[in-house]
Amino acid sequence: MYFQRLRDLREDKDMNQTEVAKLLFTSQTVYSRYERGFQTIPVEHLLTLADFYDVSTDYILGRTNNKNVNR
Repeated sequence: MYFQRLRDLREDKDMNQTEVAKLLFTSQTVYSRYERGFQTIPVEHLLTLADFYDVSTDYILGRTNNKNVNR
């Protein structure tokens, strides 16, 4: 499930939810809802996170286990 991937990617960078929320110009509460699956992540935030973590959106969404971005 992509919600766990969001958390794993964040923790791999040793970041907390507040830091990632600032990157997205949102609140920690909203970002927490993304990770827990209580709120759908907007496309703009998905793209920002994929670029930030240098992974594909498909990886975040759980459509592939390949982290590489196809360029």
